[in-house]
Amino acid sequence: MSTIPAETRTWLAGPGLQRLWTGLRARLERNGLQATGTLRLTGLDPSERTALSQLLGRTLTGAEATVRLAELDTRLRTSAAGAGLVAVVQALGPPLTDRRAVRADAVARREHVWSSLSEALSSSPLADEAWAQQWYDGLRRAGVPRGVTPDTAIRSLHQALHILVMLLGPMRTAARGRGEIASEATGSAHGLDDGTWLARLVQRGIALAHGAEVSEGAAGRRALWRLAGVSPDEVSSTVLAYGLRPEGAGWREQALRDRADNHAETHLTLRDLHTLELTMAPGTLIRICENPRVLEAAADAACTQPLVCTSGSASTVVLTLLDVLAATDCRFAYHGDFDWPGITLANRIIRRHDARPWRMSAEDYERLAARTQAQGVPQLPLTGRPVDAGWDTDLAPTMEALSIALHEEATLDLLVDDLR
Repeated sequence: MSTIPAETRTWLAGPGLQRLWTGLRARLERNGLQATGTLRLTGLDPSERTALSQLLGRTLTGAEATVRLAELDTRLRTSAAGAGLVAVVQALGPPLTDRRAVRADAVARREHVWSSLSEALSSSPLADEAWAQQWYDGLRRAGVPRGVTPDTAIRSLHQALHILVMLLGPMRTAARGRGEIASEATGSAHGLDDGTWLARLVQRGIALAHGAEVSEGAAGRRALWRLAGVSPDEVSSTVLAYGLRPEGAGWREQALRDRADNHAETHLTLRDLHTLELTMAPGTLIRICENPRVLEAAADAACTQPLVCTSGSASTVVLTLLDVLAATDCRFAYHGDFDWPGITLANRIIRRHDARPWRMSAEDYERLAARTQAQGVPQLPLTGRPVDAGWDTDLAPTMEALSIALHEEATLDLLVDDLR
């Protein structure tokens, strides 16, 4: 502070008083910038005792001292500094923060978030809905996610309430797309994309209104949207299939049979799976592969057996197709990569659909490794954390011993032979 004479300020900022000012800064920030209470200093060295004695106007002889903030404030005001304790500490360092006021302000801002939503809910068409009050209570208990400012929280909560009124209120709208609703409520077609806080807020309300559970899985989230008459995006994600010959009489089923007869692959969307009648002959064996190259080779070889490709980790649309086929009493056989991610995926598919392993035993791995070595094929090292194969306890130890990763391309000819 410019009112403190330069010579006085230099002395106050000396090394003998540094611990004092540091302790006083912390105490004042906790005190709401009030010069009250005491500060105890211990382990004082001779230079600190001398400087502190001069500042306090009393001789200190020990290694400890208790400083009364009110007394120091009065002494500073009548000294050459000509300023109180708070002003002096401000002048000797960065601005003080009234932490008590900051905390009070934060509490007030949080309270405003929830009082604002409470008022909006009370004046909305959902005011008398028991589930809506449960929604509010649950959100308040959960709190605002870290990093979301109060202003953003208020905006998102009001948008969520507006959407719930649109979907579940007495004047609810006809079924519409999620992007359309998001655009109307937020100005962005992506406002209700999966993973956004706003989408989770709305889904929680839908679940409570319908007595359903909030699912962490994509399929469960889509089901929630459909409960509220919202059509999620069901066309951008596809599953690659080949040789499916469903018994349904519609044009969609006929198209699948035509493509199978002409050895053409098919990309099916979730929308397709909701409309197709995929009843197959009882006991039909559906083979499942991980890599699209297997399906491509099967088509090139004019294979006749049906095949579904996960294209890596199975997405919602892949699992939905397999669930639909399983419901028609189809059987499954699975083949994937001989690496740890491949074993993880195989465990998931085999366990979920009671599939039998397809050339996925320890003996299959050993024979394939020997064949690729004999052919001079470059060997890929097996990396990552080992994963036990649920269908063959010998597979993981065998893979660890040989330490070779073998992808489906290495066994294309054998897989294609099976598919003939």
